[in-house]
Amino acid sequence: MIIGVTGNIASGKSTIVNYIRETYHYPVIDADLVARKVVEPGEKALNQLVQTFGRVILNKDGALNRQHLGQIVFSNQEEREKLNRIVHPAVREQMIKEKECLLNSGHDIIVMDIPLLFENNLQYLVDKTVLVYTNEKIQLIRLMKRNGFTEQEAKSRMNAQLSPQKKKELADAIIDNSNTIDDSKKQVDVLFRKWELI
Repeated sequence: MIIGVTGNIASGKSTIVNYIRETYHYPVIDADLVARKVVEPGEKALNQLVQTFGRVILNKDGALNRQHLGQIVFSNQEEREKLNRIVHPAVREQMIKEKECLLNSGHDIIVMDIPLLFENNLQYLVDKTVLVYTNEKIQLIRLMKRNGFTEQEAKSRMNAQLSPQKKKELADAIIDNSNTIDDSKKQVDVLFRKWELI
């Protein structure tokens, strides 16, 4: 079974994925790590980004200057779409490659940690989807504390994602991470027993 775990910013998704990795020892394919990998020097996606945005997006050592690229695309929808058209296919391709590799080496349960699973319609990559959810008040407080954002900055990041309500409708299972971490872990254990993974 391929399990896709997702959740909005500051929902505690990484905490849940780490619990699954450490407790059940399932291999995890992390979309954020893959996204970093595909834009390393020498990678095709980085060359395409340079052709599109110019060498100004590179550091002196030839590595991607994420901050500079972020400034170009953050407030410009058109530029952001150009970035996504290059990076998203490269990430999908690499994740499929890693999934095939794990399946071929005998893993029959794999976790894919994909923050934008529903936004990018990536459900076809997985058999089951799990949404890590927390109520918006907790999410806002966590995000402000974690990233040092003002309330306005935090809300704009939260609003850039598909609403948790919409994701609840799409997910096969929900882990409510609004209470204690132990409570969330118990929910994972119950779910995995239900899915006969343990």
